[in-house]
Amino acid sequence: MVQSAAASRARTQAPGALPQELASVMWPELPVVAEEMMQEIGRAVPEYRPLLEGSYRTVLLHCVRQNLTSFVELVADPTASTAERDQLCRRLGAFEAHEGRGLHCLQSALRIGARVGLRRATTVGTRYNLPASLIVAFADAVFAYTDVIESLCREGYVAAKGGGEDAWESQRGRLLRLILAGVADAVGTRRGSGPADGQRAPADSGPAPPSPLAELARRVGWRIPERVTLVALSPDAGRNGLRLPGRLDEDVLAELGDQRPHLLVPGEIDGPRTAMLETALAGRRAVLGVTVELGGAADSLRWARQALSLVESGALPRAGLTRCEDHLVTLWLMGDPALAERLAVRQLAPLSGLTPGQRERLVDTLRTWLTTRGTAAQMAEILHVHPQTVRYRMRALKRVMGAQLGDPDQRFATELALRAQHLRRRAGTRPPGAVHAQGREPELPRGHEGG
Repeated sequence: MVQSAAASRARTQAPGALPQELASVMWPELPVVAEEMMQEIGRAVPEYRPLLEGSYRTVLLHCVRQNLTSFVELVADPTASTAERDQLCRRLGAFEAHEGRGLHCLQSALRIGARVGLRRATTVGTRYNLPASLIVAFADAVFAYTDVIESLCREGYVAAKGGGEDAWESQRGRLLRLILAGVADAVGTRRGSGPADGQRAPADSGPAPPSPLAELARRVGWRIPERVTLVALSPDAGRNGLRLPGRLDEDVLAELGDQRPHLLVPGEIDGPRTAMLETALAGRRAVLGVTVELGGAADSLRWARQALSLVESGALPRAGLTRCEDHLVTLWLMGDPALAERLAVRQLAPLSGLTPGQRERLVDTLRTWLTTRGTAAQMAEILHVHPQTVRYRMRALKRVMGAQLGDPDQRFATELALRAQHLRRRAGTRPPGAVHAQGREPELPRGHEGG
């Protein structure tokens, strides 16, 4: 497999700009740190618990110690050989592949190990009164070293799966396409299938054959989740495929060569997942779809893409990451513009006889009243007019729409129509026949200034 120049250089350089004499402080800590890492990994990664409690514990402890030893050796001597460590990491990745686990388990274990190492470094730094700047440099070195270890494990994993990186990513892309095509429904059916209560299964019935999705997931070491969140990304103009500046978590499926690139994130996008996406996207606009059952992945992506188009048009506020969950009403109202416009035509028909300017002003007042139910003074502040003007407009609205405003169902339909119309106006996609307000506010007839 072709290696990147940066990764190759990293394996022959010291892990960061650390003073060589720091190695003498680190050597005595390694046995305790290795045991702490094993205990933390066993608690946090359930897949590894049986291994850490069985005969494989000695083998895995040797892997941890070897990686720690190589780190300290590179601090002491930046020219130290890493051949033994590199071979060990590739074999560890191959072991994960043969065991049928995804790399996300190993990735989690490496992050836990890094945290334990940093925790120990803080304790040692306090004991030896080391400067804070050195602890920060040590943390940078640990994260860089962890990236190298993960890259080596991936090499072994991909090689054991029988293909290069491109072939492996191609299979993961096909896995994502199968999920979006609805093949996940077949997996769900098999998971929940079985005889009904009180019925016996046929005597000759055997285990159901694996679905194409389950078989492909097993081949690439991806654990099928129950719930997923799809992410729509803004594409790169004039490029064949999108390249992200940062790294995604190992269990995230990506389709970056599509004209509308997207990701699948297992489970909900919590705080750590959000931080991962922000780092990987580095400011690129993206919309997080609704977290759904695996069979609803296509819906999550459809909503995310719809929200992304609304962000780009200005109907939704522009941000690096936008969550569909925060804008469900807007998505619903903008889901069928033609139908929303038909509703607006019907609900605002009583105003059709007015001039465009009068109609526009009354519509703005009506929308404000429906959404706030405020007093004339409160509405006047929102509309930037005099309270007396608001009272005048409300009397005009009650004259032409009185019965409609008094009926709860009609009032609700009118509010929906006006909200959708307002969103389209904000996005710059005004419905046919709509015009901006023109002219001045009509003069109030004498004798009608009050009320």
